[in-house]
Parts: sequence; C-alpha cells; structure tokens
Amino acid sequence: MHVRLCAGLLASLSALATAYAADHPLTVIRGGTVYDGTGSPGRVADVVIRGDRIERVGDASSLEAETVVDARGLAVAPGFINMLSWSTESLLVDGRSQGEVRQGVTTQIMGEGWSMGPLTDAMKKRMKEDQADLKFDVVWTTLAEYLAHLEKKGVSQNVASYVGAATIREHVIGLDDRPPTPAELETMRGLVEKEMRAGALGIGTSLIYAPGFYAKTEELIELCKVAARYQGKYISHLRSEGDRFLEAIDELIRISREAGLPAEIYHLKAAGESNWPKLEQAVARVEAARKEGLAVTADMYTYTAGATGFDACVPRWSLEGGQPGFRERLKDKATRARILKESSTPGTGFENLCLATGSPERILLVGFKTDRLKPLTGRTLADVAKERGKEPFDVMLDLMNEDQTRIEVVFFLMSEDNVRKQLRLPWVSFGSDASSMAPVDPFTRSSAHPRAYGNFARLLGKYVREEKLVTLPEAIRRLSGLPAANLGLADRGTLAAGRFADVVVFDPDTIADRATFEQPHQYAVGVKHVFVNGVAVLKDGEHTGALPGRALKGPGATARP
Repeated sequence: MHVRLCAGLLASLSALATAYAADHPLTVIRGGTVYDGTGSPGRVADVVIRGDRIERVGDASSLEAETVVDARGLAVAPGFINMLSWSTESLLVDGRSQGEVRQGVTTQIMGEGWSMGPLTDAMKKRMKEDQADLKFDVVWTTLAEYLAHLEKKGVSQNVASYVGAATIREHVIGLDDRPPTPAELETMRGLVEKEMRAGALGIGTSLIYAPGFYAKTEELIELCKVAARYQGKYISHLRSEGDRFLEAIDELIRISREAGLPAEIYHLKAAGESNWPKLEQAVARVEAARKEGLAVTADMYTYTAGATGFDACVPRWSLEGGQPGFRERLKDKATRARILKESSTPGTGFENLCLATGSPERILLVGFKTDRLKPLTGRTLADVAKERGKEPFDVMLDLMNEDQTRIEVVFFLMSEDNVRKQLRLPWVSFGSDASSMAPVDPFTRSSAHPRAYGNFARLLGKYVREEKLVTLPEAIRRLSGLPAANLGLADRGTLAAGRFADVVVFDPDTIADRATFEQPHQYAVGVKHVFVNGVAVLKDGEHTGALPGRALKGPGATARP
C-alpha cells in the first residue's frame, strides 16, 4: 500500500511538472558574460528562465527553448534596484516606466518621507488639488492598497515602499508644528503597524521639509520601534546635508541604535561648498557605526545637482498648514518681509538649499503648474530676477505665490570629487531621486533633472567604463545584490537557480546616459533586453509593452512580533 501511494504521488508530481513546463515555456539567454550580483567576476554562461524564475545558470547549449536571446559580447546581470524612486505618480500615468526600464531598472523603491498612504479624505483632496501635469484618480487609502492598485493597473517594474513618517504625522496631526499627544502617538504607531503587516519596508523620513521637519528624534524612534518588530528598516533624507550634516548623521545612527533596526541615508551628499570637506568625517561616522554592529548604509545619485522645490529655501515655520498656510502668510507684508529676510540670510536655523548653491545662477527652474509660467522652464532664478528687475529671493516668493506650488527646481550643490569618493564606498547603492518618464506628453510639459533618464547608465558608462572608479562586477553588486539584501527582498538581486527572473542584458562598451540639464528628456543607450518576473519588457532596445511588475512586500508581511 505504501509503495503504491508513493508511486501514485510521484506520478502526480511528474504530471504537475509536465503541465507547468507546458504552461511556462523556456527562455534561454545564451552566451553572455554573467555577473551574478554578488561582486564575483563575470563568467560566460547561459541563463535559463522558466515562468517567473531562473531555472539554471550554466551551460544550456543542448537545451531547446521557445525563446533564445543571443547575449554574446553582452553583460547579463540581475535587474537593477532604484533605492529612491519618485515614480509614485508617473507610474499611474504610464506604467511602462521607459526612462528607467531602458537603464535596466526592474524594481522601484518609494517612500522618501511621504508615501502614497495611509491617507485621510483631506489628504486625498490635497493630492488632487496639487496635481499639475500628471492627472490621476486617488482610489486607494492605505499604502498597501496603492501598491496593489499599481500592480492591478499594470506596471513594467516591481514596486515597493517605505511608509512615510510625514504621511503618518499628517494623517494624525495634520500640518501643524507641534508634538503628538500620547494618544496621537499611539494612533501613529498603530498606523505604522498596519502598513508593516501589509508589507511596507519600514519608515522613511525627509527631515528638511514640513511637516516631516516638525518631528523630533524621539517621535521617530517610537515609530521605528514598531517597524523594527516587523524586520523593518529606517531610511532618511537627513535633517541636514549641509551646515549640520554631521549632527544629522548622528541622529540617524541614534535612531538605528535605540529603535534596533537598520538605517540608510538617502542620497548621501555634502551640500554647499563650505560643507564639502565634511564628507570624510561623515563617512568615518558611518563606518564607526558599522564596526559597532549597526547596519548603516547609504545610497546616492551620480550627479552634482539635486532637485526639489523652493520650499527647501524658506523657514519651516512659514510652511505650517502647508502651501495654503504659506500663501496666506505671504499676503501679510510684515510676515512676507520676515520670510524674505530669513530665506536670504545665512545661519537662520534651517537647511536652505538656495543659499547652499552659492548663487541664484546655480538654481534652475524646471517645473511649473501654471501654463503662464511654463515659458520660464529651463531658466535660472538669476535670469528671471534680472528680467523682472527684482531681487532673486523676492522673485522666488512671487513665483511660488503665482504658481500656487513649491515649484520644481534644480540646485547645483555638490562636488564632483565627493561624488567620486562616494562611488568607491562598498556600502553605497544607487537611487535616481526622480520620476521615471518618457520623452512624450504629458512628461515633456515640464523639464526634469537628467537623473530621471540617466542615473544608472551614467554609473556604468562614465564612472565604470570611462573613469574606472569601480569595477563592473562591484557596480552591478551595488545596483542589485546589495540593495536587495538591505531591503530584505527575498529571492531577488542575484542571478541563481530559484531566484526571480529580473534580468538585464546590456552592452558594457556602449551603455551611457544621454540626458543633459539643457535637454533632459533623452533615453539612455546600451541596454538591450530586460526581463521582469521572467517576462520581456525590453527587447532589442525597445519596450514590448508588457506590464508584469508586482507589488513586493517587506519581510514584515509574514513576520510575527
């Protein structure tokens, strides 16, 4: 009886395997140089894909397959992970994510301080009112519902997100500058727990912007303690990347230590020429924490300019109540005069990116909501101020009031030497800090930072091939294996049997960025094929239209506290 049962079971399993093989035909990526994402040297091998998984990495020359990709002379690597994506809205408009897919990005990580949930009705209303070039319906409430909505709607890449501490704060406290009451803090902790159970990666902060700026360290530690129970991480746009850069790193390390969870610095940089020498001290602080046993890492983009809004140039008290509150304050002459003075005066106690550039000529206007102001796109603040016959900071306030937004701006802040130093750090991964776009309407209604189209290709072209600052195997590790491990994304980030088939095939001799600050809407070149969950989304350099991306969950989705 036992033998017959075993024989029957084996027959059933064989039948299931045969059926699975019939429903999931083979794809073989043949003859490429495989870089597995661990940092190991490349080796010529075949990659066999069946369904959404890698079946084999090795010699498959005798294997017949329905689809064969000739990768001879090309690099084959795990799909790249964008550690800082702002494609939260752009993917709702165009799920193909062409600007990043054409660089080999297969997974986007969101949640820099603000996340797409959990939302109140008032937050949904503000989100609708603030829409500019990109229009979409807000049909979700929680962060998990947003990610599920993306997957159902259709995206070419995988998506995952941290829950934004500012979103949690706004959900409970609103836009006021005050600490939470004990009851409010408990409600905030409950919201974090709900999102962690549903798959959030951890807590994300952006501490130079209101209302995130209003949160004290102790408040963040309490939220992070909840995330830690679900194997969550903490990731932060530091409270300062300039005058108080080192103190801000100390705060992140303290949060990691006291909350008991890994921590990552968003877009590592020393902003403002007077702060450039601080980078080595900052690196030393991180490495000391790592030696202590704390899992502290960072990510970066490969440019010397950042991009955000003019709200990074005004005193934070003036932003209480959000943009409507700010505009009301501008109506009062005395209050406006105070805002103007504090915005244009160094040392007034807040991170001021306009001053950090050193000159209004290094401030580039790239995004307006109002059609009447769109002709100013691509011009510097200095140029517009001269044309209007007013002081630059006065014009900045005028523009914010006229456009009824923070206005999208590029700030030239960083040192190229520091970018090169950061690129060599083995614990630094990469993020675009941008939306994935395409050179078509509605994206071309505004300008953009070239990192949206070139961040990852620039690393592999300029800094790996041309300047040889990092070896190709190491660069690929830090684009794939390192961020996947830091995030706790199971079965992703490396090429091995049983792993999900997120794969990029590119030409290491030609991969390069083409986007510039003058003409940012240009695709990178050199990526030939991209697979996401085993499905080809890029074939011979062209998008297939496939939308196989999934909403990925952090390890806390199945963990128990």
